[in-house]
Amino acid sequence: MDKYVADSSVILDGSLKEAVVGGKIRGTLFLLSELVEHFASLARQGDGIGIVAMEELRDIHEVVEKLGLSDFLRVESVAAGRRVEGDLDAYVRRFAKENGCIYVTSDELARDAAKAQGIEVLYLGKPRDVLTIEKFFDRDVMSVHLKEGLPPFGKVGRPGNWKMVQLSQEPLSRKQLETIVRELVSEASRLTPRTKIEIRRPHSLIIQHKEYRIVVVFPPVSERLEITATRPVVRKRIEDYGLDPKVLERLEKSAEGILIAGAPGAGKTTFAQALAEFYLSRGKVVKTLESPRDMVLPPPITQLSKNLATSEEVHDILLLSRPDYTIFDEMRDTADFQLYVDLRLAGVGMVGVVHATSPIDAIQRFIRRVELGMIPSIIDTVIFMKDGEVRKVYALSMVVKVPAGMREEDLARPVILVKDFLTGEVEYEIYVFGEETFVVPVKRGEEGRAPSRKVYSMVISALKRYVPPSEIKLEERDGVVVVKVPEEYLGVVLSRGVTKLEKLRRKLALDFRIEPR
Repeated sequence: MDKYVADSSVILDGSLKEAVVGGKIRGTLFLLSELVEHFASLARQGDGIGIVAMEELRDIHEVVEKLGLSDFLRVESVAAGRRVEGDLDAYVRRFAKENGCIYVTSDELARDAAKAQGIEVLYLGKPRDVLTIEKFFDRDVMSVHLKEGLPPFGKVGRPGNWKMVQLSQEPLSRKQLETIVRELVSEASRLTPRTKIEIRRPHSLIIQHKEYRIVVVFPPVSERLEITATRPVVRKRIEDYGLDPKVLERLEKSAEGILIAGAPGAGKTTFAQALAEFYLSRGKVVKTLESPRDMVLPPPITQLSKNLATSEEVHDILLLSRPDYTIFDEMRDTADFQLYVDLRLAGVGMVGVVHATSPIDAIQRFIRRVELGMIPSIIDTVIFMKDGEVRKVYALSMVVKVPAGMREEDLARPVILVKDFLTGEVEYEIYVFGEETFVVPVKRGEEGRAPSRKVYSMVISALKRYVPPSEIKLEERDGVVVVKVPEEYLGVVLSRGVTKLEKLRRKLALDFRIEPR
């Protein structure tokens, strides 16, 4: 009677159950108890891989009972007989060799390792050309949203012009979603470049499969198992954006500290891809730093993962390899901004992709993280994206002058000028006054004109206890001063700051309105 022992790969991808049902395994099937306990421990922590594995192990036992296979197949849990550390599958192979078992795997490297040790192997690996998640996408689907107990939905259209559509009538079961996860984990375990687990945390997985970025969230972080998959629906060249020749010349010849800003779905990454290929076509050495690696780029551009290496390792790699440009997609936390700053100051051309609802917000995300005087050295160009198009290009420079709205000459100080690159008009001035950093609009724009310096200072003084002054934005519209603050400060301004603004209203004969930024 044949004896088999299964490794982790065939449990995770479901091929062990298929082999049992299909009659490929008959005799005694051993499952290393340390392997089972490892998956159980992961499942208790909410780890998606552990949850999927434990579901599969339960299914194997149920299949044996329901199909009446117990006369032909006995499933037993056995111990490795020694302290198990590190690669559990290595202990499975050792158990197979010592006990004359057939080693069951779907991992190519594990198969080759077993054969090199003279172990008989039952290889169950089979490549899948199309995974289940891919079948939800047709030409116009931007993203797919799958949730346990609900029918599948998808965003259909293009950035700036899309709608949510129900893709089928049948609600999705937990088993269906776990099958999708199992397929993805299985493909990633094959170490093929087309599928990678980019981020693995308790209760969540972020997987890059081909051009699809897939986010899996398990309970209790989400109340039900949920899968979201997105893909780039548009691939553009830099020429497709219709940029002014002056902008192209700046990007090619002088811009080395670039921010690409915009709201989620505005087309930032698509533009970053086009810019990377533009620099490559100009003979530049280009690398990317991504989290996850979801940009679709030609092979000469090396894509580095921020999640699979430490900041120090990435720092050393980029400094020693000296690329002409590094595309940093996306910058989220202080460590990301600091890495961008360090590399830029070391002479590496940097292109950072950041979330921002307006062009000036992209710059403000650096203000509290670096000294003000460093900003023109690390940011010289800001490109703001909206609905897949370039809507604004800023150029930054520093001068010593009296800030706009002030009169006394002795108030001259270093001021960062934020100019519309195409018109040359200054739209914002950034400077330090006292201990506070001010970002002051100096030009009438689409949103309104800047209030007087007196009004600006009085409002800042009234609200600075509740909101960092650099986060307050003022505009004057039709005689009303609009005070914009980030949403996280909105509650305290409405509850405590309104009284102070009311005093200013009576004193200045001006009306105030508070809005979220």
